[in-house]
Amino acid sequence: MTKKDIRVVNIVVSSSLGHDIPLEKMAATLSNTEYNPEQFPGLVIRIKEPKTSALIFNSGKIVCTGARNLEDVQRSIKQIIKSLEKINIKITVEPKVTIQNIVAAGGVGMDLNLNVLAMKLQNTEYEPEQFPGLVYKINVEPKGEKSFKATFLLFSNGKVVCTGTKSEHQVHQALDALIENLKKVK
Repeated sequence: MTKKDIRVVNIVVSSSLGHDIPLEKMAATLSNTEYNPEQFPGLVIRIKEPKTSALIFNSGKIVCTGARNLEDVQRSIKQIIKSLEKINIKITVEPKVTIQNIVAAGGVGMDLNLNVLAMKLQNTEYEPEQFPGLVYKINVEPKGEKSFKATFLLFSNGKVVCTGTKSEHQVHQALDALIENLKKVK
């Protein structure tokens, strides 16, 4: 049972381009966009390489999702800026990226009895008729560092999904805390 069993599958970031964006013009000019302002105020842009999507708002704020590492986040934002140049919008700031959420998936290397875990662990939700996974919210308190919250989806085959963390380091700390808690209830 090692930490290497978990890997980042999605990073959600927010940023600002520091410029108002004409979403109608973007939607009319670029083929990889969807814009339906009656339903949602943001424009969706899909980027082929790296495979990501971003929401862009009139204010220049963006939310990018789908990247598996920060290099891909930066490449995606550069692609968005290049797309804007096609409609004569020059972005002069270097957009500062803020990680909102990291999703990681992997395994803990053992089968899990979700019924037992639902009874013995605090902060769980388990309704097998609705969904086969157990939701486990955990407060991680690493020595000498600020505590944070993470949420796990646990499956009986030992597969896990971790969400709510803001760095790969936190993903591994959360997995360590999860494994420690699982050992206590065995």
